[in-house]
Amino acid sequence: MTLRSWAGPVALLVLVCAGMPGSARAQAALERVAEATQVTGVVFDDRDGDGVQGPRDPGIAGVAVTDQISVVVTDAAGRFVMTARGYGLVSVDRPDGWDVVGPFWRSLSGAAVELAFPLRRAASPRAFTFVHASDTHVSEASVDRLRRLRQVVDSLQPAFVLITGDLVRDALRVGEEEASGYYRMFVEEIAAFRVPVYTVPGNHEKFGIERQSSLVGREHPLYGNRMYRSFLGPDYYAFSYGGVRFLGLNSVDYDDLWYHGHVDSLQVAWIRAELGRAPSDEPIVTFNHIPFVSGAEARVGYDEAGPAPSVIRTDGKARFRHTVYNHEEVLGLIGGRLEIALGGHIHMRETLEYRTQAGVQRLHQAAAIVGPGPGQASPYGPLSGFTLYRVERGRVDEGTFLALDPPRGSRRP
Repeated sequence: MTLRSWAGPVALLVLVCAGMPGSARAQAALERVAEATQVTGVVFDDRDGDGVQGPRDPGIAGVAVTDQISVVVTDAAGRFVMTARGYGLVSVDRPDGWDVVGPFWRSLSGAAVELAFPLRRAASPRAFTFVHASDTHVSEASVDRLRRLRQVVDSLQPAFVLITGDLVRDALRVGEEEASGYYRMFVEEIAAFRVPVYTVPGNHEKFGIERQSSLVGREHPLYGNRMYRSFLGPDYYAFSYGGVRFLGLNSVDYDDLWYHGHVDSLQVAWIRAELGRAPSDEPIVTFNHIPFVSGAEARVGYDEAGPAPSVIRTDGKARFRHTVYNHEEVLGLIGGRLEIALGGHIHMRETLEYRTQAGVQRLHQAAAIVGPGPGQASPYGPLSGFTLYRVERGRVDEGTFLALDPPRGSRRP
């Protein structure tokens, strides 16, 4: 989050002249490919580990493949066919008990392509741990904090790490060279982790959309979410591990110059398709940047002005900007299958629990890896750190918060 800084009189003039959003044109309408790609392919058991399907590498049936709009399932021979109309990518959902060999996504080019996704057998433990971290804001000045996280993760040996957005210092307000430099740094750093790292975008990953500062046009080929996709692949996707389905979501929409918390209609339809093919008793964990619900705005104070005010207007309605304003729609699709919803953005460890007619609804936000460190905020300000969760038979515990900078003279929580 950390966006309460003033952009100066020139930016103010541009903002006033442009006006606030009048209609939520949604990033999906701006970024979809103009022409569909005919995709055929295979998902197979790469038994010899060479990444190429040979006569002894059988296809794998029942694996989901998606273009972020439609979801298809491989046949008995592991084959699939798709007319891809999404964002220029096709990805495979990692099935429980398998690892994807190499990237789980492919970029599309041309009117027709043939794809292959090699998998290999992996463990599917019913008891495991994972790390939830957020807001790394990587730059030369802050990269040591991500490296500190990696060192601790190496010692804990979780199954994987989730990082819920604001991965880079900033792509909103800077040009391509600076923004892509931050992205390259982040990709290089997470490649050094010994366990898989799953990411979703935050508001700071939206390249160039605050055009009064970035001086980037909407016609730029990496504008908006396209830079994220070019470096890190799909901005929303699914995978299964240990009997749990994880949904990585993009909860940061944008309209003209302004980002806001929203899950667009195409992504909602994709969630419905994903859940429609999943076992009805499979617990769901969501992870995304702007949280569905949070008390952070009340804590830090209502902001009427500045570049990131508390409320904006979309479709003629006032909306809370720093939570997902259609959260009821998204969480309603998941219903009682929701095990826990994980978010970031607010730079503070937060745990919420609601008693609903669908059962207990838990929503947890992670602290920021980037800081603040000791002495950089009030005594009641947030600690920098991350949360370690333990999962047993599909149940996720309340998590253990681990501070990167424990207060002097106190024990690590």
